[in-house]
Amino acid sequence: MSTATSPPGAGAGEIPGPGVLSHRQILTILSGLMLGMFLAALDQTIVSTSIRTISDDLHGLSQQAWATTAYLITSTIATPLYGKLSDLYGRKPYYLAAITIFVAGSVLCTFSTSMTELAAFRAVQGLGAGGLMSLALAIIGDIVPPRERARYQGYMLGTFATSSVAGPLIGGALAGQDQLLGITGWRWVFLVNVPIGIIALFVVAKVLNIPHTRRDHRIDWWGALTISVGVVPLLLVAEQGREWGWDSSRSIACYAIGGVGILAWIFVERWIGDDALIPMRLFRNGTFSKTSVLSVLIGMGMFGGMLMIPQYLQIVKGASPTTSGLEMLPLMAGMFIASIASGQITAKTGRYKIFPIIGTALMIAAMLLFHFRVQWDTPLWETMIYMLVFGLGLGGCMQTLVLAVQNAVPPRDMGVATASSTFFRQMGATAGTAIFLSVLFSTVGDKIAAAFEDAASTERFQAALRDPAVLHDPANKPVLDMLKRPGNADSSGVLSDSSFIQHLDPRLAEPFKRGFADSMHTVFLMGAIVVALAFLLMWFIKEVPLRQISGLQARAEADAEADAAAKSASGAVDAVDGAANGAEDAVVTSPPSEVSEGSESSGPSEPVGAPGADAVPALAAASAPAADRGVGATGPEIRGTVRDGDGRPVDRAAVTLISVDGRQLGRTSTAADGGYALPTTGAGSYVLIGSAGTRQPQAVTVVVGGEPVSYDLTLGGAAGLEGEVRDEKGDDPVPGALVVATDVTGEVVASGVAGQDGSFAFGELAPGSYTLAVSAARHRPSALPVEVTTGDRNWYEVRLTPGAQVRGTVRTVHGSPVDDARVTLLDPAGNVVGTATSGHDGEYVFTDLDSGEYTLIASGYPPVATPLHVAAAGDGEFDIELGHDPVR
Repeated sequence: MSTATSPPGAGAGEIPGPGVLSHRQILTILSGLMLGMFLAALDQTIVSTSIRTISDDLHGLSQQAWATTAYLITSTIATPLYGKLSDLYGRKPYYLAAITIFVAGSVLCTFSTSMTELAAFRAVQGLGAGGLMSLALAIIGDIVPPRERARYQGYMLGTFATSSVAGPLIGGALAGQDQLLGITGWRWVFLVNVPIGIIALFVVAKVLNIPHTRRDHRIDWWGALTISVGVVPLLLVAEQGREWGWDSSRSIACYAIGGVGILAWIFVERWIGDDALIPMRLFRNGTFSKTSVLSVLIGMGMFGGMLMIPQYLQIVKGASPTTSGLEMLPLMAGMFIASIASGQITAKTGRYKIFPIIGTALMIAAMLLFHFRVQWDTPLWETMIYMLVFGLGLGGCMQTLVLAVQNAVPPRDMGVATASSTFFRQMGATAGTAIFLSVLFSTVGDKIAAAFEDAASTERFQAALRDPAVLHDPANKPVLDMLKRPGNADSSGVLSDSSFIQHLDPRLAEPFKRGFADSMHTVFLMGAIVVALAFLLMWFIKEVPLRQISGLQARAEADAEADAAAKSASGAVDAVDGAANGAEDAVVTSPPSEVSEGSESSGPSEPVGAPGADAVPALAAASAPAADRGVGATGPEIRGTVRDGDGRPVDRAAVTLISVDGRQLGRTSTAADGGYALPTTGAGSYVLIGSAGTRQPQAVTVVVGGEPVSYDLTLGGAAGLEGEVRDEKGDDPVPGALVVATDVTGEVVASGVAGQDGSFAFGELAPGSYTLAVSAARHRPSALPVEVTTGDRNWYEVRLTPGAQVRGTVRTVHGSPVDDARVTLLDPAGNVVGTATSGHDGEYVFTDLDSGEYTLIASGYPPVATPLHVAAAGDGEFDIELGHDPVR
């Protein structure tokens, strides 16, 4: 008798390959990451709730903005640094360092005695906070494939939702205490971070054990310096510009210094190359560059809405910070629901572009509803519905954009790409906050004055002015004084402290609330316009199919390719031996994931089921030993027929029999009718593996008794791979481009030439991971990892960067070609771009050049230097004439 199991895409009892983590392992690591994220998110909401109490106690109400500005500057600058350093030296040490620095900063903030000290210690906190969010997202990208990452978004958003609700509650409760355990109440706002941070340190140190290969590269300190020079002044003016005046000398100085710093940073990053803080080559990736702009726009719109809604609840509706946090629950619920729903759909379909489109549309709708429908007296339940819509829009955008960026870059750039996304979103949020608050407070005075003019003619307002109870209530005195001396009073002057509005008679308070609501309408309309730009840009982002392997798996595959290259010589010898025995077609391969780690076989170790191992017979023959019957295989036979998905017999399919401990017992190939027969070593359980060319391999468990067993294998149909080759700059198709697909061992499984429209297609490839290499005349070669899956449209777009070519002939003054002349090509900075040696005909060539100015130097005789200009995708001819004939 026999039993068989065959999970989709794998064999029976599939054992995770290198870099594959189980759901339990991922949740364990995620627990440590969520503690770090909770630490940063909770701190922001607690401090924002209690900052007024803190500044009053430290006698620095006018300086309170600097506590926020210092934190914002250091956290923004540190974010890309954490991303780059963690790519080079591993995530764990820098995540632990971020938590440690944040906790140390919290302890220092606890002992602040002035607002100046608090601002300095908040800057220390910001240095740690810059790594807490970005590194957590990067680590998730390392351990979870993009297709499955959505399953874990709910946990992360749950952390944000919890901190958003708990923050105002805890902040309000602590700031309201005079003393708690002998310590001033507001100091616990920072001290509460310490136990949470210590727990996070221990959990992360214990569970965050993911492999990393150290990359020895130089650290881009110049990039860090120039981006600081560029970003710090811009953040300063964004935070302080309203107080300084946007056209003041200090603001203009910040604009100028920031602009010079950004330009210097761009030049430095181009000079540093791949070691740059944010490599410029990433911006040549259409998805990365467009998503970076989207992050800025979404950050502006997101904070525009999330900043104005609490203002509306507290100023217009009279809610306390704690209560307004609870009333924001519909927004958090919308984020949570949309993120979970979009994540589950993405995991099942692999589609994600539609969600930011729907998300930005919902955000626009919500902001327009706030603009047109929400007034000072709108019922709270109606406002909550609009909050829910806004939250649903945010939930469709936030994690999906990070997912798109992580999926579009190579795994080695996971950290810097994730940190860049966070960096650009934070820059957008800062700019949005500055612009929207500036608009709000520059218009609210006029809006309140207009509201008072309208109210003055109403009987209700006049009755309030005649009411003795109103006239004798001290809380109403500021408004009554303002009305008595309208020429000497400015209605916006009372906005430095809006808490008095809640103590006014409702009839006197109404114009203030109406004015605030009208000013917020303008901000919501501006936010809708900003998000509308993001909505339009989203349509131009190409949807790159999601990888089905994590960053760790991708690195493991790269290591496997290196190992395969090292073993290629011995594999070739085995293939020659197999060919000599007349069995060169009886080969079998199977994915590494279908063989247990550390298993041993009687023959050489080899990958099993590599996609398309027989697609190129000459190469496939060199990838496996010849067929054999194994040692001691004299027991009952396993026989049957190998068929394809349509029931047709598969000729020359490879069938391998292994024991349950991984030892190979025999191999054979099928006959023309698809039949095979393999002897066993006796009664027991065996693993039978069938493969044929680019078809989906099958592995089954077969139980053998005392009699022969009949078992038919079905090899699923192959999947297709198609796409387009386009020019990076002009978006034009590149006809005639050579497209080559290789499997994880580096074997070529398919090749072809792009058509006139730049399209290419490979009909039959086994599902799995491949590398797509593309080259074309006057373009630089490009390679990208691709995933081929059954049931999906495996479509990829390849962008080729134009590359110029320079060729010529080195001649003597008499026109004779010069053999063995050394030709060197220098860029404008004097760096050597390349060297070449002329042949017997005197010819030399340089390829894959950027457009620009170069210098050609020919040596070996009196050296000759020739300046030249190379156009993009040009093919230049530059002959060089040396001073005299060579000595014969």
